[in-house]
Amino acid sequence: MVIEACALCPRKCGAYRDETGNRGGWCGMPAAPVIARAALHHWEEPCISGTRGSGTIFFSGCILGCCFCQNDSISHGRQGRAVTVERLADIFRELEASGAHNINLVNPTHYADAVLAAAERYRPAIPFVYNSGGYERVETLRRLEGLIDIYLPDMKYADPARSRRYAGVEDYFSVAAAALREMRKQTGENLYEEEQGTRLLRRGMLVRHLLLPQGTGDALQILGWIKENLPGVPVSLMAQYLPCGRAADYKEINRRITKREYDKVLAALEALSLDGFIQKRSSGDALYIPAFDGTGVTACETSERSRL
Repeated sequence: MVIEACALCPRKCGAYRDETGNRGGWCGMPAAPVIARAALHHWEEPCISGTRGSGTIFFSGCILGCCFCQNDSISHGRQGRAVTVERLADIFRELEASGAHNINLVNPTHYADAVLAAAERYRPAIPFVYNSGGYERVETLRRLEGLIDIYLPDMKYADPARSRRYAGVEDYFSVAAAALREMRKQTGENLYEEEQGTRLLRRGMLVRHLLLPQGTGDALQILGWIKENLPGVPVSLMAQYLPCGRAADYKEINRRITKREYDKVLAALEALSLDGFIQKRSSGDALYIPAFDGTGVTACETSERSRL
């Protein structure tokens, strides 16, 4: 697989990407997918994790530069193992066989070509979840139409100054707004299915917002935008922020969110009558960060686990 002038993400950096390298690109990742973990994950929203877990594939590299990323070792440290498209298809199959409710593609934007190619080799009978930072090209999303069943995007920033300072992109909000509209257009109204007393999302969309220190202004604007532009779409208000990555270099976000910040945004969510999920402030714990140790990436490890 070779991408001669990469334009998968909104940066459109024009990188040359082949199986093993990346020349001139922002993400620094090859065209072949690099994966840090592929396993059942029980810490997503209940309608995604269900009772058996979400079949989560954590891709390495990132198109954003969020300085506080909890997955910094893989998003910016690029920790992970390269696999072929054929192996990625096998991972889909193995996660499905393990009982996963869905195949959860975490941060897959820069590997969209590989995901499409792998799905041609094996298309699971369970939903595909596209779990991203929300900074997406509409053109790339349209290529994925018909494959992705559930979109699980972040809506991180509203203020261009904050997105520039913390993620290195000034146009985050306008780009993400267009992307989220496209996602909703593709999936339509949310479709749920009851399974063993759990309500599972089978098709549709769920928007996440991570509450940041001094971020109540962004949060209120984003919640209002969702109410107006994505009627009926549930929101996941996330309070799990921890100062990770390079957050210590930014004094104003080098702390947990306060109860006052949390309560203010929670009140706005309730005032807008938005449906969804609310994390407790106690969710900000490093124990909830997965071990990016290559679990499930290579075939031998998967077969070894199945014999245990």
